[in-house]
Amino acid sequence: MELLPLDNDEAIRLAASWLGEQRNYQWLDFGNGAQGISAISLKIMAQKDSHILRLFTDDDGAGPIGLVGLSNVDRRFKTAMLWTVLGDRRFSLKGYVSRAVIAMLSFGFTDVGLQAINVWAVESNHASLRIIRKLGFQPIGRQRQCHYMDGKVYDRLWFDLLAGEHMERLSDV
Repeated sequence: MELLPLDNDEAIRLAASWLGEQRNYQWLDFGNGAQGISAISLKIMAQKDSHILRLFTDDDGAGPIGLVGLSNVDRRFKTAMLWTVLGDRRFSLKGYVSRAVIAMLSFGFTDVGLQAINVWAVESNHASLRIIRKLGFQPIGRQRQCHYMDGKVYDRLWFDLLAGEHMERLSDV
């Protein structure tokens, strides 16, 4: 598995197509109520210093299967928010999302110099919550009744992970 920069139009179109699918965007929030995102908006986002976006591949190098990102990257306060989308469902439950997240966390903490990365998941997104907890994120709060899907309202569960906690977990492996 590799992390690849989102640096060409083909990669941006592919990632935008994944983000345009309801099964993916229903779990996301790009601000001001925006869940889906166009290829043009994604290209602009990828060029900003406040976002670090990477495609991740399968082990055979057949091509990208998902997208992992750090958004709201604040180099002064050394924080960011993590998010991910598995675009190719054939790779579900095979550990690729966890591995992509671990690689992005390592990049954020080591190369970017972040000290804390946070993440939220909709309370009913059990797959994401399982990964978040497995990777050692600590619960920090609940944002109540703020996420709407299929005519229902849900809470968001918030977590964070510190650089030292991530490095400690890596050294235990």
